Amino acid sequence: MLWRAALTAALVCAIGLLPWLARTDPALTVLKARSAERAPTPETLRAIRDQLGLGEGPFHLLAKWLGGLPRGDAGRSWVSDTDVLPAVAQALGASLLLMSGAVVVAVLTAAATCARTLYLGSRRRLGGRAPGGTGSAVLAALPEFLVASVLASVVGVQLGWLPALGWYGPRWMVLPALALGLPAGAVLGRLLDDLLPAAFAEPWALAAAARGVAPASIARQALRRCAPGLLPSLGLFVVGLTGGSVAVEQIFDIPGLGRLTLHAALAQDLPVLQTGTLALVVLAAVAALAARLGVRRLTGPALRDGALHSLHRPTPPAPRVVPLGHGLLLAAVIALGLPRDPLALDTTARLQAPSWAHPFGTDALGRDVLARVAHGALTTLGTALAVSAAALLAGVLLGLLPRLSGPLADTVNAVPPVLAALLVTGVAGSGPWTPAVAVAVAAWSPLAVHTSALLRQERATLHVTATRALGAGRGYLLRHELLPAVLPPVVRHALLRLPGIALGLAALGFLGLGAQPPSPEWGLLLAENQPYAERAPWAVLAPAAVLALLGALAVTAAGGIRLPHRKRPDPRRPTQRPVRGAGNCATSHDGAAHKTSTAHTAHTASTEHTSSAAHTPRTDTA
Repeated sequence: MLWRAALTAALVCAIGLLPWLARTDPALTVLKARSAERAPTPETLRAIRDQLGLGEGPFHLLAKWLGGLPRGDAGRSWVSDTDVLPAVAQALGASLLLMSGAVVVAVLTAAATCARTLYLGSRRRLGGRAPGGTGSAVLAALPEFLVASVLASVVGVQLGWLPALGWYGPRWMVLPALALGLPAGAVLGRLLDDLLPAAFAEPWALAAAARGVAPASIARQALRRCAPGLLPSLGLFVVGLTGGSVAVEQIFDIPGLGRLTLHAALAQDLPVLQTGTLALVVLAAVAALAARLGVRRLTGPALRDGALHSLHRPTPPAPRVVPLGHGLLLAAVIALGLPRDPLALDTTARLQAPSWAHPFGTDALGRDVLARVAHGALTTLGTALAVSAAALLAGVLLGLLPRLSGPLADTVNAVPPVLAALLVTGVAGSGPWTPAVAVAVAAWSPLAVHTSALLRQERATLHVTATRALGAGRGYLLRHELLPAVLPPVVRHALLRLPGIALGLAALGFLGLGAQPPSPEWGLLLAENQPYAERAPWAVLAPAAVLALLGALAVTAAGGIRLPHRKRPDPRRPTQRPVRGAGNCATSHDGAAHKTSTAHTAHTASTEHTSSAAHTPRTDTA
């Protein structure tokens, strides 16, 4: 709690110093936000400084704002001169309602993603089938703002089935909830689908199937077995959907907290920005606490007693034909577009449909879309790969220290991407790598949370308990037992996040905080062509399709991620040390005594679960 409070205080102080970090005049920024037509005369700026108390310095303003919080006073907006707390509370209510609908959509999407695995696994027909397909990968790679734009223009405007603008009732919540929930549900479904095959291979599932337990009951218990590893990630999604849905709220004109913090950050309205961010941090703490309680509820005493089985067992090699095909197709698109000029203007060929001369059509300025997509791939893919590699390394290292990384990940995840970009710009200055640094600030947090959750369960497995009882040290357990089991799913998660990294860069470009024209960066391409989606849909669909192809490539290639098999030492060699040596630990896997003990434990767990499964749907080993 102290560490979380210190992080929150540091974040609030950084926001309070934002105008001074950015080396801008807050009085001038507030004046432009109040009235763009009013001339910034020295007298006007002096009057604003006196009104806001800017001459007393940022720390006096911060202390004044903090002193009013215990009394329920968060100050007054620098732009609208209204009470901050009611406005933030109203915006938070709208965002929470939208988040609830998005979570429902995400859960249904995740259920549809892993429905086939649940069906086959509960009937003992899963075999060596690789988890997931490319459909969920494509869905996870679609930008939220692009899905929102398509839904608003097609479903809302052209078909007229649902409202496309405003926030007046439940019908206005459907389209934005779909835009937010579909990509998030696809990511959660892929993570769940990665764990289910090992859950169906555990002794309790074998015993329940042999006893004749209904497949639906076995599927429910498999979901319960895998849920503890995903609840912390779901908590991050909840906070991200609340404060990170800025683009969707902009498109649908929703008065949510993300949109409020965006306007406050651009106008440097510090009381509103600090209060909104503090609300998100508190929500992140509540979501993390709820996830922790849910994990304890689902696992019971198994984490303490070391009674779990590992969900990360060796899997057969995944087919390489599908990712190879996706990679060749992506390489072909880039190779065909690189010889073309992405900046050549032809005003006589504006918004032309795809043809032999322009396979992807042209944009509003007559530029070849294929050329811009191909040249933008060099910067977008390179930046996304670099950020993903850094996020994976930081996520795994910090995931090994859950007491340090847990509150830090929650706090970082609560910061809206726009605010992170502004803070990075204020500290490091504006440059080509500023969007990458802004995305990398929060990109490691889901990987660290995932690593911590998997390590917590892996430490409570039977084989780790037996290896520790035979005298293995922490270093040996980490190198030979924990990391080989945890790293493959985390690396697959990182590859699954690769399109999301590109989406983060694209979202900043869509909001005007990323690459600037005439750069062919994919986010800027989507932002430039989005107003012409109805007249020239190919200008938007082409970069979106390539982005979806990148997601399909990353996810299908992630299915083959596994660590090389480590040859265990021979326990019969006389040179092995009895306590900390690798040989004694290897005996826990290769020695006859351990095999007998493990077989007896598995048989006992299977028998107990069979007896309980016939009467009540509960998993004793979990």
